[in-house]
Amino acid sequence: MDTQPTDPLFDPAFAILAPPTQLWPILFTSPHSGRHYPPSFLSQSALDPQTLRRSEDSYVDELFVGAPAKGAPLLQALFPRAYLDVNREQYELDPAMFDGPLPDFVQRDSPRVIAGLGTIARQVASGAEIYRHKLSFAEAERRIETLYRPYHRALEQLVSVTLARFSRCLLLDCHSMPSIGGPDDSDSGFERVDFVLGDCFGRSCAASLTDAVEQFLLEHGYRVVRNSPYAGGFTTRHYGNPAGAVHAMQIEINRRLYMNESNHRRHAGFARLQKQMTQLIERLTTLSGSRGFP
Repeated sequence: MDTQPTDPLFDPAFAILAPPTQLWPILFTSPHSGRHYPPSFLSQSALDPQTLRRSEDSYVDELFVGAPAKGAPLLQALFPRAYLDVNREQYELDPAMFDGPLPDFVQRDSPRVIAGLGTIARQVASGAEIYRHKLSFAEAERRIETLYRPYHRALEQLVSVTLARFSRCLLLDCHSMPSIGGPDDSDSGFERVDFVLGDCFGRSCAASLTDAVEQFLLEHGYRVVRNSPYAGGFTTRHYGNPAGAVHAMQIEINRRLYMNESNHRRHAGFARLQKQMTQLIERLTTLSGSRGFP
């Protein structure tokens, strides 16, 4: 799949872990698990690598790495979220971050931009400012052209191929969340549940599919809520179209279940959770072969 033009810091921009033959109408994405922080980016930042990683969905790609063996593709971004966020609109940019005026088409006042978490984030999830100096719009455009667009072209093609083969598609956009709500979150300071399922309040995914994922997690003893504080980001909203047989769901996993949030190391719970996510994939493949799949 063509990814040109490329960013020399992140070439390739993404990886597609695909089975020899896609067996099911299911796709998995991990847009925030990239963990390569090149020296040139670190030199731009006022933060150390460990602090930058607070915005990273560490190891989520590994939690769902069983998908290809079960016959479903996994798309993973290889650049970090602190560098570029593909789960945003293409041009959600904060004017205060740039050394000159921005074009009129830039979205300056979206809730994500106001929170400092636009397409190019002003701050990490903890609220710490990322950059030492202001950026040029040309720098933002370069990142969008070489990373954002290739990633979404790849995802669009995966959805298109899945629809052509199966006449329907379920997209699971996989994320992790801090165990405590951050300073700009609606649940700031509160302990979070184990999983949050976002289906844009039923607009991006058939209820039967969200029900199936929730039921699986409840069977394993997890605390689950829907759409709060995460109802779904750009990927869920943009690709989810149940009327067109494309269902998109965002799944947020509490990081305390599998990693130490202070040092970003996996702990003993990682292997157990990874096994359970593979079992969830199996449950969904079984469902996709039944009348219960829309």
